Amino acid sequence: MPTVTLSTYLRITRASALFDILIVAPFATPWTFQLLYPQLGKVNLWLGGAALPLFAQLHIMITCLMGSLVLLWSVRRLLEPSLALGRYDGAGRFLFATWMLWALAQGGLPLVWLFLIPELLWGVAQWWPVAPARTAQRSNGPGLKLVHAS
Repeated sequence: MPTVTLSTYLRITRASALFDILIVAPFATPWTFQLLYPQLGKVNLWLGGAALPLFAQLHIMITCLMGSLVLLWSVRRLLEPSLALGRYDGAGRFLFATWMLWALAQGGLPLVWLFLIPELLWGVAQWWPVAPARTAQRSNGPGLKLVHAS
């Protein structure tokens, strides 16, 4: 299976974080979510789904809590990407995709496909094999060796 370099992988991790920031930011506050939700309802209807139900304050609070957490997690990955954070994010994406598939199975929410497909693609990208770093050794004097990645 082909691999990517660590530097490419870190760019993928940053790109996924930026994508998440753009997608999730409207879910992070009650005011932005209030503007977004009617638009999501229109898209769901346009895709052939049912009208979205009204949200109670509790639903909005839970949505905004999740949006805020995902936003903070995304900023962390954007500013300090790493192989470990990318792998955790990929695992989280597969977990989120599981709940999206559950929602699709309930019916009436074709809108979920617009979130599920990118979620799966980013998850696969962040679980793609990374080429092992090549190391070279050279002598740096008596008994000392410097190991560095090329």
